Amino acid sequence: MSNDIQPNLRMKQMLNKVPEVTIFFWIIKIMATTVGETAADFLNDTLGFGLTNTTFVMGGLLLITLFFQFRAKKYIPSIYWLTVVLISVVGTLGSDNLTDNYGVSLQTTTIFFFVLMIATFIIWYASERTLSIHSINTTKREAFYWLAVLFTFALGTAAGDLISEGLDLGYWVSALMFAAVILVVTIAHYAFKLNAVLAFWIAYILTRPFGASVGDFLSQPRSDGGLGLGTTGTSAIFLVIILILVIYLTKTKIDDSNETEQLLTH
Repeated sequence: MSNDIQPNLRMKQMLNKVPEVTIFFWIIKIMATTVGETAADFLNDTLGFGLTNTTFVMGGLLLITLFFQFRAKKYIPSIYWLTVVLISVVGTLGSDNLTDNYGVSLQTTTIFFFVLMIATFIIWYASERTLSIHSINTTKREAFYWLAVLFTFALGTAAGDLISEGLDLGYWVSALMFAAVILVVTIAHYAFKLNAVLAFWIAYILTRPFGASVGDFLSQPRSDGGLGLGTTGTSAIFLVIILILVIYLTKTKIDDSNETEQLLTH
């Protein structure tokens, strides 16, 4: 068998493992971010697990889910988005553990996760010559992808807490500020041709503190500037919406790039 045929067979064995970046992608991602914040608080505070036990439980669930995600040969909405939700929770816990359990300052935590994230991107690019999420079709690329996602969640948590606490803006104002920055990135991409890969990852990082601010605004007591829905209510509402959207995407396949390519070739 010739060398040029073998890569094609490998590509057929593993299709792209990441969904198309549509409006549904960002809606679910932001909601998963919010759940990451509220679910971590629910397990830690409401159920009294504590940060350490919560980290072990959610870390174990994430590893199990990643096992099935890596075994899959293509993008499967239910497994993919469950992984995102769990990695959001674990990323939040990673930052919270450093600050709450070990007394590491938010400034140091932010720098620490920023360095880890940049190092991941550098090694990823040096190895694969691309950071595009449209080519997550090998195990190595998928490993880089999920590692980068984990560090973006942890960085977003640390940086978001640093900004909100340092500036004392309140939940709603913080959410509006992060939304404005995301809008600037969007305009820079569509109007001024900011590199698509760079714009995606910047937005991906910023949606973490935006979602966390929204989650805090919904869940925290009115006396603290929130709506008082509680972590249980907020987590339940967002998880139900995520479930509905994932079922919709599973049935319609409108965010499956592999399905789109098959339609175009027939």
